Amino acid sequence: MPSATTAVVTGGAGFIGSHVVDRLVDDGYRVTVIDDLSSGKRENLPSGVNVVIADVTSEKAADAIRNAAPELVVHTAAQISVSVSTREPLMDARINVLGTVNVLEAARTSGTKKFVFFSSGGMVYGQPKDLPVSESQPTAPENPYGTSKLAGEEYLAMYRRAFGLESTVLRLANVYGPRQDPHGEAGVVAIFAMAMLAGKPITIFGDGNDERDYVYVSDVVDAVMAAAPPVGPQHCNIGSGAGTNVNELYTRLSKLTGYALEPQYGPPRPGDIHAISLDATLARAELGWTPKVDLEAGLARTVEFFRQKAGG
Repeated sequence: MPSATTAVVTGGAGFIGSHVVDRLVDDGYRVTVIDDLSSGKRENLPSGVNVVIADVTSEKAADAIRNAAPELVVHTAAQISVSVSTREPLMDARINVLGTVNVLEAARTSGTKKFVFFSSGGMVYGQPKDLPVSESQPTAPENPYGTSKLAGEEYLAMYRRAFGLESTVLRLANVYGPRQDPHGEAGVVAIFAMAMLAGKPITIFGDGNDERDYVYVSDVVDAVMAAAPPVGPQHCNIGSGAGTNVNELYTRLSKLTGYALEPQYGPPRPGDIHAISLDATLARAELGWTPKVDLEAGLARTVEFFRQKAGG
């Protein structure tokens, strides 16, 4: 039985957050979800979970944390689109910086023992010279999203030093899997899978040679659970260590879906980097974490989820 029995998950009705909630409930935690349902869905959540509909920047969200007095907070709520952050940096900072501080302060004043924060391993490093990149490499984000996530990391570090609030930052690679939103601007696996199953055209931004590190959602949940105890690393990468370019991803998904159309190519998106992959050696050493689901198996599971969702 885990040491923490009461947990709050911000963004818990969303893609990754709902999978975290499922695992916490299965492990016996009493869970409160805070979500404004702007992208999350109630149907993602198991029955019996307390759901507070609130923006993470709001006093209502802070009150919900204080009322729950959680031993564990998992902060997944965020604005996650690089292109949106580039168009609307103030909105991105409001959610990702001010929202994080609001949740942190409520956690501190309610006696939380551990705070787990989702950062972006794909963006906080900028474009590293050497790949895969380790946590010892400098951070140099090239877009507002990566900058706002790095600011959240710095607030966690300050709360640890000033107030003794233990935390672990998980710098995630590109997470994919069931429940990912196929209608937004982030989440290329879900976007491609749904479009292919519907026989709709696909647009690849740039030349398709940009590489990302893909990690399956259940592996991310494993990392959260490994980071839940009060002890643990201050931050660590969560990824496969391998880069896959968009053209290869397109080919793999085409085979799984039976898609026969050729992709269309558009201009690169502002703020995107060329290539990233994450060295997760520290996560293996400190958390005992390694990814269990390889890309082939993960893509197959994801396509099957969207096929079932589409009714075919």
